[in-house]
Amino acid sequence: MNAPPAHTHAQLPPSAEPSLRRTEPAAPSTEPPPAQTEQASPQAESDPRPSERLPRQATPAHKPTEPQHEHVQPAPRQGDGTWTTEPLPDPDPDPDALHHPDPHTAAQAAAVENLLRCWVREHDLTSPHDGTLRISLPATGTALLAPVHYWSPTGWHRFGLPYLADAPEAAPPADAAMVAALLAREAAAQDSPDAGTHEPRPTTARIPPPDTTGQPDHTHPLGRVDRLDLVARVTDSARRVAVFIAERRAEPADDPDRFLAAEQALVLGHPLHPTPKSREGLSEAEAQLYSPESRGSFPLHWMAIAPSVLATDSAWTERGRVIPAEQLTARLAGTGLPLPDGHTALPLHPWQLREARHRPAVAALLDAGLLRDLGPHGTPWHPTSSVRTVHRTGAPAMLKLSLGLRITNSRRENLRKELHRGVEVHRLLRTGLAEHWRAAHPGFDIVRDPAWLAVTAPDGAPVPGLDVVIRHNPFRPADDVSCVAGLVSPRPYPHGERQAAPSSEPQQRLGGQQREGLGDPLGQHCDGSFPERLSMTSRLAHVVSRLAWCTGRPRAAVAAEWFLRYLEQVVRPVLWLDSEAGIALEAHQQNTLVLLDPDGWPIGGRYRDNQGYYFRESRRADLDARLPGIGEHTDTFVSDEVTDERFAYYLGINNVLGLIGAFGSQGLADEHLLLAAFRRFLTDVTTGPARLDTSLPAQLLDSPVLRCKANLLTRLHGLDELVGPVDTQSVYVTIANPLHL
Repeated sequence: MNAPPAHTHAQLPPSAEPSLRRTEPAAPSTEPPPAQTEQASPQAESDPRPSERLPRQATPAHKPTEPQHEHVQPAPRQGDGTWTTEPLPDPDPDPDALHHPDPHTAAQAAAVENLLRCWVREHDLTSPHDGTLRISLPATGTALLAPVHYWSPTGWHRFGLPYLADAPEAAPPADAAMVAALLAREAAAQDSPDAGTHEPRPTTARIPPPDTTGQPDHTHPLGRVDRLDLVARVTDSARRVAVFIAERRAEPADDPDRFLAAEQALVLGHPLHPTPKSREGLSEAEAQLYSPESRGSFPLHWMAIAPSVLATDSAWTERGRVIPAEQLTARLAGTGLPLPDGHTALPLHPWQLREARHRPAVAALLDAGLLRDLGPHGTPWHPTSSVRTVHRTGAPAMLKLSLGLRITNSRRENLRKELHRGVEVHRLLRTGLAEHWRAAHPGFDIVRDPAWLAVTAPDGAPVPGLDVVIRHNPFRPADDVSCVAGLVSPRPYPHGERQAAPSSEPQQRLGGQQREGLGDPLGQHCDGSFPERLSMTSRLAHVVSRLAWCTGRPRAAVAAEWFLRYLEQVVRPVLWLDSEAGIALEAHQQNTLVLLDPDGWPIGGRYRDNQGYYFRESRRADLDARLPGIGEHTDTFVSDEVTDERFAYYLGINNVLGLIGAFGSQGLADEHLLLAAFRRFLTDVTTGPARLDTSLPAQLLDSPVLRCKANLLTRLHGLDELVGPVDTQSVYVTIANPLHL
């Protein structure tokens, strides 16, 4: 197994450091090792197989009853800051609904948990002292009660199925549609001008004024709450998740292209979004083709663009020579495309063409012969986690296509400024910035978007809906690279009893240590074979548990070391770019890729997305000196105040705190210990020998509250995050900062 990095800047608190020391594995045995876990609280319980049962603070044997208190109260701090190696108690008789054999039941449970997590975060609720979450619903005259299976300091809570407080004892639990309707009604009542004593209305304003820190601002009032739309989209998302779960249970094996397999792994989607898999406008047949979770694939639809309406730019180089975008798409189309002389091949998503061709501007170009429909052509491409970006194994490029479907909070059509931004960033990095970055962090880079094609009408106006980004594909099929969201997302994963390896493979070697070919606690055996039973498990849990089992180390120690390496290999390089160039990346978990070595340890990272760059206004002169005219066509310079808020949310809350929440909620580590490790890392970033001049560490360490994107409120108010000024595209709320002491 690879040795730890020579210079590990971040360390765990002293109480945890001994558990990071390497230990020799015990002699091979046919008996599984005792499970390792971190107790969330003195009364918490969890199963030795955390993918089946999660740590629980309270496990009501029946429907939760109305608690005596009126409001959710804070609980004592969980855990004593030490790792425990005691075996866990037997599984609770109340099974985790995510593992229910009926995929619809499992999908409903996932949808309900997402809604509850969103409400808890966006209303900054604290841990209930009696193990039952109570959400008061004065607009309906009742309350929603849900057993708390696990309370996460970072927001990745686990809940049982909820009930109405005044429902009969035999009443079934509330399903996702009911919970969505109740919460939407409550949000609408709170949003009403005559809401009385209800909470202040949240707004899209990014920064709370000094005299109202911790409360929503009133500068930019939101539109009306659309309750019916939320219920419809929650229902659609849950229905699609049920299909994905059923499909994965039937065929759990991953694609041999490891990058593609990771892109297809987000079966449940964002754990803090109310409608993570809603795809309004897709039929069932189309969903099979166009959904990465279904491992769909399809040939692209091609059009020919006349030279007079072609818009394009390229900084793609080969052997020092710029390759035009039209040459790149011709290569990707392959042979046999009936492209007229002088025209450019434009790849389109089939769904997008069906919709866009009826738009007046596109129809006029087709009628005039300036656009020609060439039909579907070529080898199938596979949708990645964003749905609109497509990948083909072995192709030199990926294609980020326009797609007018509403996915999470936005219709995913490329904007002209984003096309310019991708090329601009590529040119900026080639001014010497990339070489300087690689010298400091050789394992990290940006996946480049160096070329694009689009259509401009005869009057010079951009024709929306036909724009395509040509993205570098730096990954080989064997490269173990995964977006963090896919790594932490539970999905049907092989999971069963540990079995001896086939006689032809009596021993397996991992990092120089030999161990009998026994299976790990979660998923694939050390010999690479799969057991028959499946459960909802993330690849993160599989990687950590496999490392622990195959090396004989406690799973808690492995999880902590994995997290520390992630901070060094992925987070520190992102902070370096802000420090050295004044560029903050929108590095949420889906935009952040982590590279793993053959053993499963983080060894590098990549960032992708031509939407998510924030050039600090305070660094405009420096950046303009590097690349004269930067920002003229890209709308990328943002005030430092807004940049700080975005950076804190995307890298701090979504990425790192979300990763800590995954470790905790999946029974792999004590979140409080990882939070302490993150604090020490941030302190080292600003005071250590390799200190960086970035404001984010101080913001995360010193502020008692943080501004956090509120996906439920953003969805309720119908905001599209790709439309409008950058500082008013979504709803932000103020939450308690779990890093603040």
